[in-house]
Amino acid sequence: MKQEDQITFLRRLAKALAVQFGEKCEVAVHDLTSGPEHTIIAIENRHVTGRRVGDGASKIALEALKSGGDVEDQLGYHMRTRDGRLLKSSSIYLRDDEGNPTALLGINFDITEIVHSISILEQFISEAQEKQADDVDEIPSNVSDLLDRLIEESAEHVGKPVAIMTKDDKVKAIKFLEKRGAFLIKKSGDKVTKFFDISKYTLYNYLSPDEDG
Repeated sequence: MKQEDQITFLRRLAKALAVQFGEKCEVAVHDLTSGPEHTIIAIENRHVTGRRVGDGASKIALEALKSGGDVEDQLGYHMRTRDGRLLKSSSIYLRDDEGNPTALLGINFDITEIVHSISILEQFISEAQEKQADDVDEIPSNVSDLLDRLIEESAEHVGKPVAIMTKDDKVKAIKFLEKRGAFLIKKSGDKVTKFFDISKYTLYNYLSPDEDG
């Protein structure tokens, strides 16, 4: 199949998969014949990762460009977006007559809410278990590491990634940090606002005594 025909087929397939599996399924078509800078030539449901046509190679595409023919399809592996969403991904290659990869179809399905729902169900049906020895707290080497750990614990306290937290969830996390003394650490507000993607004004509102957590 000629490169042009391959690309035409992959564009049609990408649209079909996106329609079939809905808005949580991103499908990207990479042209691997023109270098790594602008490999994406078609993308459906791009809101899943925020990428767009004209963006460069993913890690998988870059490995294909580097490896030449010595690369295989990868199916059902996990990736994360920058805002913490969990994706189930597959990468499928099309090749020329010499076996070199010329195009890549990348499928990324956002399973964040599915995994979170399973976690809730498991908690609901399982018996309480004793805390394991490897769950003991880690001793931080400095206050910056301590703050990072407290912020992670605040998200664990809420029980969801930041990407799907509601306002009430974020208030709950902020109150958790306040009780643990996180805001005694210098410039803690900068890290907290960045992690939860809120303004300092919003942070002060969440910390106010009359804000429900």
